[in-house]
Amino acid sequence: MSILKTNALTKKFGDFAALDGVEIEVGRGEVYGFIGPNGAGKSTTIRVLLGILKATSGKAEIFGLDSW
Repeated sequence: MSILKTNALTKKFGDFAALDGVEIEVGRGEVYGFIGPNGAGKSTTIRVLLGILKATSGKAEIFGLDSW
């Protein structure tokens, strides 16, 4: 079972694509490093997963439930 899974997750702000087809899958007991340079979309991804922002398209699941 996947604890966290995204499929083609996209978030756009106007013409700017903050996330473009993000694919993540983290299984039970796995440790996942979420690193990258400033402006890479890390905070936006977390905000979408938490339901603070709504994704433009794609799907995100936490424990098999939609994140929004």
